[in-house]
Amino acid sequence: MIKTNHYTLNREVLPIHELIGLTMRVVESVDASKKGLIGKIINETQRTFVIDMNNMEKTLPKNESTFAFDLDGEVVEIEGSELVGNPIERLKNGGKYYA
Repeated sequence: MIKTNHYTLNREVLPIHELIGLTMRVVESVDASKKGLIGKIINETQRTFVIDMNNMEKTLPKNESTFAFDLDGEVVEIEGSELVGNPIERLKNGGKYYA
């Protein structure tokens, strides 16, 4: 959980929050070669994340994986299908945007 003066970033808020800048790990994936990848999200499209892994960029489809985010010591796992769409679309749909 990450707390600021304005809000707390936790499991409930994560799907509608801006994800660029957060570090994530692939917990499960349809593509076994992606399982265990760790990186900082540097870009996000409707259906993919681009992560930086030690100065190497990797594009990950959202709907093929489960991701873990470390929110100040609290590890939050979330299905990629819950993160499909950009933050504005996810917010409009209350975090329930599925393509």
